[in-house]
Amino acid sequence: MNPPNDGPDLGLDTMLALTERLTGLLADQARAFEQHRPQDAAASMPEVTRLANLYRAGSAKARLERDALAEADPTVRQHLLRATEAFEAVLDRQGRALAASKAVTEGVVKAIADEIAAKRAQAAGYGPKSSLNTAATAITLNQRA
Repeated sequence: MNPPNDGPDLGLDTMLALTERLTGLLADQARAFEQHRPQDAAASMPEVTRLANLYRAGSAKARLERDALAEADPTVRQHLLRATEAFEAVLDRQGRALAASKAVTEGVVKAIADEIAAKRAQAAGYGPKSSLNTAATAITLNQRA
């Protein structure tokens, strides 16, 4: 039986906890978007951003230190693998929820803009004294929203 190797496992344990925490927060955000409550997702954005940056740095470190990963406790490696798979599944789910939310939001904004344009283009009446309201008004839509 090999003696425990505390060096690499400490880093993997930290990555495991980080991955599980980030996965939970992203699942909560996905659920909020699916329930059409993006304001609920906004509350956790600072923590998600902080954890995502730590995850990115930890992943880069793990890629550089493949030997430490290979020497780590197989149970910890297996847990990390499962946690990473769950994380990727939640990322996919969140992406779908965000895309759906974006499509709904863009549809609502377009419907409002179309209604405003239609109201402004209505003729005020018929005959020589009638007028057509042709005042131009800019509506700015953020394509990255």
